[in-house]
Amino acid sequence: MQTPEQPVLRDIVLVGGGHSHVGVLKRFAMNPVPGVRLTLICRDTHTPYSGMLPGYIAGHYSYDDVHIDLSRLAEYAGARFYRAEVTGLDRSNKRVICKGRPNVPYDLLSINIGSSPRVAEVVGASEHAVPVKPITGFNNRWLALLSRIENHDGPLTIAVVGAGAGGVELTLAMQFRLRNELTRRGKDPDQIHFHLFDAADQILPTHNAKVRAVFRDKLVHRGVKLHLGSAVSKVEQGLLTTESGQTLQTDEVLWVTRAGGPAWLNDTGLALDDGLFIRARDTLQTENDDNIFVAGDIANVINSSPGKSRCVCRSSGPAAGGQPAAHGHWQARQAL
Repeated sequence: MQTPEQPVLRDIVLVGGGHSHVGVLKRFAMNPVPGVRLTLICRDTHTPYSGMLPGYIAGHYSYDDVHIDLSRLAEYAGARFYRAEVTGLDRSNKRVICKGRPNVPYDLLSINIGSSPRVAEVVGASEHAVPVKPITGFNNRWLALLSRIENHDGPLTIAVVGAGAGGVELTLAMQFRLRNELTRRGKDPDQIHFHLFDAADQILPTHNAKVRAVFRDKLVHRGVKLHLGSAVSKVEQGLLTTESGQTLQTDEVLWVTRAGGPAWLNDTGLALDDGLFIRARDTLQTENDDNIFVAGDIANVINSSPGKSRCVCRSSGPAAGGQPAAHGHWQARQAL
């Protein structure tokens, strides 16, 4: 750990509590570099391991199992921790602009902030749908839904928009948990109805045919209604409408569609793609600024196509109602 007597020769600022930054903090704690000061800026104190989210929703993991305490980890690494929302960059003066606190100077900057579903692209989705990311906001809505189950009588309809890997597994995990909660309370689990929507004409469009067939059979067997080949065009209170004119009365709409970066990136001058992901070279330096690095979902490495995070292969056990693999739990805990 850096001692006060060591002069600060270089400021490295980490924006976001993603997995890469957790790894940096852990490694720095074990092997600090003299003269280097780390600063972590994150909106939330606890960061989730997103690969364990379906297992958490299904009830296999607790909140503490899937979250890492960033303030504690930063202290362990001898780093400064600022709980703040980043709203921009002053690249000319090498400053990170934060809401409600002074700008933070940097010599090197790393951005690992993940991505969020683009709910603003569909009328009413921002007001009436729940985006899965950021996970903190989704978790609060999920806990409220569990609370509603305790006092709810009669049918309950939940729509999930987005039949990619995240949407498919989240649907199966939520159904597993909610049916168990109803059964435990002596209520009819068949009162819960799940509907899965996507503009594509098949689920899991980025996966091979065998994987798609396995999960389609699982969804059909579990009674999930599939609505494919017509994008959702409007979301209202209690009502969802597709481009083909189909409507569905809903109690909850969850949004797991194509994600993108935050709007503040538009004003940074960094090279971005159409989804507001930051274009990066193989070194993970941004395409037009050697002093800024990028990692995780927010990065678009221009010379490769690794794809964004996918959940199906990581935690298919919990989604199918089985026992979770230990790997994700072990990985999150090892960070501390």
